[in-house]
Amino acid sequence: MGPQKALETIGANLQKQYENWQPRARYKQSLDPTVDEVKKLCTSLRRNAKEERVLFHYNGHGVPRPTVNGEVWVFNKNYTQYIPLSIYDLQTWMGSPSIFVYDCSNAGLIVKSFKQFALQREQELEVAAINPNHPLAQMPLPPSMKNCIQLAACEATELLPMIPDLPADLFTSCLTTPIKIALRWFCMQKCVSLVPGVTLDLIEKIPGRLNDRRTPLGELNWIFTAITDTIAWNVLPRDLFQKLFRQDLLVASLFRNFLLAERIMRSYNCTPVSSPRLPPTYMHAMWQAWDLAVDICLSQLPTIIEEGTAFRHSPFFAEQLTAFQVWLTMGVENRNPPEQLPIVLQVLLSQVHRLRALDLLGRFLDLGPWAVSLALSVGIFPYVLKLLQSSARELRPLLVFIWAKILAVDSSCQADLVKDNGHKYFLSVLADPYMPAEHRTMTAFILAVIVNSYNTGQEACLQGNLIAICLEQLNDPHPLLRQWVAICLGRIWQNFDSARWCGVRDSAHEKLYSLLSDPIPEVRCAAVFALGTFVGNSAERTDHSTTIDHNVAMMLAQLVSDGSPMVRKELVVALSHLVVQYESNFCTVALQFIEEEKNYALPSPATTEGGSLTPVRDSPCTPRLRSVSSYGNIRAVATARSLNKSLQNLSLTEESGGAVAFSPGNLSTSSSASSTLGSPENEEHILSFETIDKMRRASSYSSLNSLIGVSFNSVYTQIWRVLLHLAADPYPEVSDVAMKVLNSIAYKATVNARPQRVLDTSSLTQSAPASPTNKGVHIHQAGGSPPASSTSSSSLTNDVAKQPVSRDLPPGRPGTTGPTGAQYTPHSHQFPRTRKMFDKGPEQTADDADDAAGHKSFISATVQTGFCDWSARYFAQPVMKIPEEHDLESQIRKEREWRFLRNSRVRRQAQQVIQKGITRLDDQIFLNRNPGVPSVVKFHPFTPCIAVADKDSICFWDWEKGEKLDYFHNGNPRYTRVTAMEYLNGQDCSLLLTATDDGAIRVWKNFADLEKNPEMVTAWQGLSDMLPTTRGAGMVVDWEQETGLLMSSGDVRIVRIWDTDREMKVQDIPTGADSCVTSLSCDSHRSLIVAGLGDGSIRVYDRRMALSECRVMTYREHTAWVVKASLQKRPDGHIVSVSVNGDVRIFDPRMPESVNVLQIVKGLTALDIHPQADLIACGSVNQFTAIYNGSGELINNIKYYDGFMGQRVGAISCLAFHPHWPHLAVGSNDYYISVYSVEKRVR
Repeated sequence: MGPQKALETIGANLQKQYENWQPRARYKQSLDPTVDEVKKLCTSLRRNAKEERVLFHYNGHGVPRPTVNGEVWVFNKNYTQYIPLSIYDLQTWMGSPSIFVYDCSNAGLIVKSFKQFALQREQELEVAAINPNHPLAQMPLPPSMKNCIQLAACEATELLPMIPDLPADLFTSCLTTPIKIALRWFCMQKCVSLVPGVTLDLIEKIPGRLNDRRTPLGELNWIFTAITDTIAWNVLPRDLFQKLFRQDLLVASLFRNFLLAERIMRSYNCTPVSSPRLPPTYMHAMWQAWDLAVDICLSQLPTIIEEGTAFRHSPFFAEQLTAFQVWLTMGVENRNPPEQLPIVLQVLLSQVHRLRALDLLGRFLDLGPWAVSLALSVGIFPYVLKLLQSSARELRPLLVFIWAKILAVDSSCQADLVKDNGHKYFLSVLADPYMPAEHRTMTAFILAVIVNSYNTGQEACLQGNLIAICLEQLNDPHPLLRQWVAICLGRIWQNFDSARWCGVRDSAHEKLYSLLSDPIPEVRCAAVFALGTFVGNSAERTDHSTTIDHNVAMMLAQLVSDGSPMVRKELVVALSHLVVQYESNFCTVALQFIEEEKNYALPSPATTEGGSLTPVRDSPCTPRLRSVSSYGNIRAVATARSLNKSLQNLSLTEESGGAVAFSPGNLSTSSSASSTLGSPENEEHILSFETIDKMRRASSYSSLNSLIGVSFNSVYTQIWRVLLHLAADPYPEVSDVAMKVLNSIAYKATVNARPQRVLDTSSLTQSAPASPTNKGVHIHQAGGSPPASSTSSSSLTNDVAKQPVSRDLPPGRPGTTGPTGAQYTPHSHQFPRTRKMFDKGPEQTADDADDAAGHKSFISATVQTGFCDWSARYFAQPVMKIPEEHDLESQIRKEREWRFLRNSRVRRQAQQVIQKGITRLDDQIFLNRNPGVPSVVKFHPFTPCIAVADKDSICFWDWEKGEKLDYFHNGNPRYTRVTAMEYLNGQDCSLLLTATDDGAIRVWKNFADLEKNPEMVTAWQGLSDMLPTTRGAGMVVDWEQETGLLMSSGDVRIVRIWDTDREMKVQDIPTGADSCVTSLSCDSHRSLIVAGLGDGSIRVYDRRMALSECRVMTYREHTAWVVKASLQKRPDGHIVSVSVNGDVRIFDPRMPESVNVLQIVKGLTALDIHPQADLIACGSVNQFTAIYNGSGELINNIKYYDGFMGQRVGAISCLAFHPHWPHLAVGSNDYYISVYSVEKRVR
């Protein structure tokens, strides 16, 4: 072969080899080129490639070596010799991005020169950017070389090897024909001794094709790809791996082959060089697996070729999957990621290993978001996307699980799924009735992600009949499926009117109504979300759509008293969509409420002890909650709970407490008897709570309805009242969100009405908020009374300054002293001061008044719950892992076992003390001064902790050590008080429930914990018809630990039962009496509830019976207020009741009369009955505590404190027995809390 023919053959072969790796690329050869030819070729390729990467392969065999000045050699067209070509010029012609391959001796010199010239270019670019007048800035700027890649055959001082049995261009052969050269090199290394029959000539005859994995050559290529990927992924930094192995097909192939070149050429004392530089990989353990695979293949080669025997496939992939499985079974804590992860992805497309690989991959992804991120970094996405084209049913559960894990971490994949029609796969799975509910749930989640804020996905899924598929499964027994089907519906028609009308045609909103009463709070919340987005579309409105919106709103309004704050918060957001759609109507309602306030006369001013007006704003030093959102300005309103009574006229609840559904027929249309003349307000007409309370007492609201000139006018008034109710919610996050909606609309209404108003500055009253120009200025009324605290205007977003609260609050009564220092009197409970619901907001600008779209976007931007994102996190967390509480070796399980052993020990020791007999109970074991006057005291059943509630705060004491453990604000409004407390789950991780006389219930955790701050777990309106009073019973509760039921009553005519697990009301039992309930006691085994009432009667209810028949017994032997009625917790337990007159009655529930009558001291202020011992303790108005036994015999009196020189105890305000020990806690009006026990020798 002549020289020219050899040159052309080399060029053709090289091009063919590159085409095997990237057949779609365009290649051009330049054989022995001149400088001009190189320039023309490079500039032409760069111009055609535009922003794509260009490959430049330099074969420098037979020409001079590169120079230290940064030059390579090309042909001289005038003479038969070579001339230098500067790398700097080559950079200029090639541009960026490019990849350079240098196959010549001393190739490392080219790499060094390239980097030096690249750095020079970067400096020139920086100079030009800093100084535009510099001469460099006037010239064409050189291209940046940052995105260029280089591969060189050896270091700057090394020569290429010259081995007769290997190609002269060994480096190029490794890059372009890796399998062929790897087998040849392997045979030269050790094949002679292991497989004598294999020769170099035989290697050339290996059957098969590189792209056919079923053949020996194709399988070796597949194994090689998996091994080099694995080595790179385990050695390279993640970002470098992504750049070199996952962004460009040709670059990835070259770098895989470069790893082989490093291994082979290092054996001949050559070190290939790359830029960016790679860590050494030639000694990686995976090369041993490659050697084994080659050995197994070559050992079969003689018999395959000579005898035609069948090829036995390599066990490589099966063994690697086993290694991956072993890694999964050994735990993942503090371990490196599994090396085999890239190999698992390689076999996903193999039918032989696919099922097992998907199963192992799913188990790996289930480890958590970090595992999903690792899999995505390896390149899982295109593999599992391609698998969605498979119709194999056995793959469905695995693919659904894997995609749920991926989308839970990276939802941006939705576009690729829709682009490749992947959504159709999941639509078919969701519609498959034979798929398990768990997998249909994951499918619903996947589809919910696909349609989330992605119009293309919404259209595609709408065409795929997603709405009908979801509606068919709304009543599935699996609650998580119901939840995600509802969320999916809510997302597909969110801001997508076509889907909304498709839902209307299928009566989707009516079918969702059933989920509003679902026993699972998350399902109810999902239904509210779906209905909220259903009414939240911004398309043009018609009468039909308006009617539908009104009906949906009325159904949603029934959840105003739901026990779950999550549901109520989502309800606010759902109603805010309606407010945005019908903004003008709600502005009219808001303005009418504001105007109506002027028509009601102000109440008699609530005075303080010094005759001054009660402050209308919270004191800056009032304790705030530390772990929940700061309260909006509505939160601190004294009469916040009076809002609840105003809802009676909404037909939300009957007087008996029975639920009544909203319907147009229930709306009030009778005439109104409104009050007249009130003092006019200033320019900001703001709605007050007192107005709402007065309107509640009015017979009807036709004066409002008659002024709203729109169809179905009362709906807006109803929804406005619901929002007012939610703005007074005991859970701060709910009230804050509701306040944002109310403040926004009220501000909008007052701004629109402002130009029509004529101000009378002489009529400004104290209750008006201060304007921005007179912040801090007191506005006096005509009587010379001291001014109340001025009220600064807040921003439209209702941002309230968050004040840090210390655990050690100052002594005194938190929250009861206003800025003027005056103490509140009981009179203020019944005649609260006027409080403004809305602050004025920022000053109006021209844009604010006209930009309606901006106003709507403000509400939508600020009123969010994050419920869907919170729900989606379930799929990102491990679901196959055994819960820690079930793991016998987990710390949580060990702590729980310790607590149960402790509980058993406490019960046993306490019982032993009680069995010895109790002769006296006057040994004072604890005494300390509480920050506030104790109103309720409660022992923890198993730890030496006692909770003491004053008016609005809770203090925790360690009665063994005499230390204060914690003190925090309960969060109830100023004019309310804590009247009951209960420990929930006292045997394990305890929660504290507090009940206040406005009917609100709050549950706390992390109390008395020095490492954590108290945190409100939940809060809800236990009783919606209560008004705070000083003479009523307040709210009384009884907790049933076995069933998780909470009985509640008080100054109402019902006993309401709450299921805390379902977070919903389960029953309202009418008391059948006209007086308040003063005491509650229940027995889960007999389903009995005993109520003591203010009229002296004792009533027994069986909650299993119908409401009309559930009162099974009524005892009327007491003639005065019942202080305590206790149902003993034993099969034949009696009822023990005590009235304020001191008469004790013992009843057998089976008998119509008492079986025993005792008489103790009269004038009781507090009383408790020990649940285990026959002990009765009572506090007297005469400043002493008396302890009696079960026979009515006096055991001892406690009149003096120990250690205070005989100081007399104060009037007893509260007392309580320990549930197990014979300990008695006593609180008195002198702020002291004390604990008494039996004599020390008995204990």
